[in-house]
Amino acid sequence: MTADVIIRAFSEDSVMCLTGLTRSQLRYWDKTGFFAPEYADKDSKAAFSRLYSFRDVVALRTLSVLRNQYNVALQHLRRVADKLSHLGYDIWTKTTLYVLNRKVIFHEPGTDLPQEVVSGQYVMGLMLKTIISDTTRDVEKMRRRDPEKIGRVERSRYVNHNAWVVGGTRIPTAAIKRFKDAGYTTEQIIDEYPDLTEVDIRAALRHEGQRSSAA
Repeated sequence: MTADVIIRAFSEDSVMCLTGLTRSQLRYWDKTGFFAPEYADKDSKAAFSRLYSFRDVVALRTLSVLRNQYNVALQHLRRVADKLSHLGYDIWTKTTLYVLNRKVIFHEPGTDLPQEVVSGQYVMGLMLKTIISDTTRDVEKMRRRDPEKIGRVERSRYVNHNAWVVGGTRIPTAAIKRFKDAGYTTEQIIDEYPDLTEVDIRAALRHEGQRSSAA
């Protein structure tokens, strides 16, 4: 049994308590035609002439959040209501709404793209999980070395200021020698540079030894 069956009508005071809206807001929205109670008598001065349905309360709570928490302008909400008038009160009760820069966004039926209601412009959201996975993939790809460069040294004007580096990396051979001179073992150097192999270490030290001999 739904709440709509249990309680079919709500007084103005009850709606104020349930939605956080003020009496003046409710009456102004009713008077201007923005949001009228489902059970509204033509004689607005008659007792209990303004009764709200459960669906009204749900819609008004949505509007209260948009107005009071997200500061969406009433004028914008009116335009949203006009644009989506074919949905009736389902705009505020059955449509998934989002707020961006104080504008109401919804998913246009038949598409996966969120759309700003009034302008009709599509909003390009950032898929964080996709960004993370793509970045991880690209980093792994970048770190993947050409097997032919293992155990070699090279230099390029675009890598590490033209310093000699271990092939396929940006690790200077001079840095490998400094670690060796400081008493580091091959295993300890690899701990510092996990992308290197023992063959890389030997090649780097051999190269640095040749440079020292030629100096």
